Amino acid sequence: MSRRLLVLGYHNIEPTYAFHGTTPEAGRRGFERQVRFLRRWTNVVPLRSALADLRAGRPLPPRAVALTFDDGYLDNVTVAAPVLHAAGLPASFFLVPGFLSDTAPVWWEQLGWAFAHATVPEVRWDGIRHDTSTPVARRVAADAVADALKLLDSQDRIAAVAELRGRLAPDGPELGRQFMDWDEAGELLRLGHEIESHTCAHPILSRETPTAQSHELTNSRRELADHFQRPVDVLAYPNGRAQDYSAETVELAGEAGYAFAVTTRTALAGARSAPLEVPRVLVDAETDLREVLRGAARVAKRVVAGRFRG
Repeated sequence: MSRRLLVLGYHNIEPTYAFHGTTPEAGRRGFERQVRFLRRWTNVVPLRSALADLRAGRPLPPRAVALTFDDGYLDNVTVAAPVLHAAGLPASFFLVPGFLSDTAPVWWEQLGWAFAHATVPEVRWDGIRHDTSTPVARRVAADAVADALKLLDSQDRIAAVAELRGRLAPDGPELGRQFMDWDEAGELLRLGHEIESHTCAHPILSRETPTAQSHELTNSRRELADHFQRPVDVLAYPNGRAQDYSAETVELAGEAGYAFAVTTRTALAGARSAPLEVPRVLVDAETDLREVLRGAARVAKRVVAGRFRG
């Protein structure tokens, strides 16, 4: 039995303008290989119950893994969920009501699209020149600018994306629909998966006021629970790095009624993990999960050895 849990965090299966990959087919094949590997070599457990077991001091199966997906990309329900269901593996999907309703802008995909179809050879932003003369250069520039925009609050970030789009003068096919809607999200439940909260509109919470944070945390939980008629008490912090949420955010998450919250801070979850700051390891459909598990095993051994020496 185990006292540790490896929580894996996905976004998409097929490549997008913001989350790059090889090809859609490579993403699908890669995910199917990962699922076969997970089914053979690990014990995939539901996230919510596994975290409750850790908190209560109950042991988990050996090589326990929980699968999570952020944002609600359409391929989560058309590709990932059916593949997992066929293999008998559960997953938790952290959804954004504003994306399900198509009322909140997905700024990182809009930015990636604008850079991918830029018609200017360079763009200056925040005093820095970014080369946009080749596809590779445009991708590098988009990633760099996206990182800079994460330092802004929601309103300034949306305004910046609009301004950048004007400067880049993109010319290409429209972005198209990338995210599931409410009805499609219901299919996740029918396939035996869990739906949890990823805020109302995916702001980076530490950049927002306490009032705005409380609204995002409380209303997203209520909207999802009311619509799907089931409890929603696990949160994924948008972006999820240490700088993307604060001690105040954690306190507000507890006040909003969440029992657990996951981050993107890389580590194994254990009995001593703060319930509202659970670590995760981010992966994509083309990640070699064998290496991820080997790394997790090395970490676990060091922890055990350190406790033994102590």
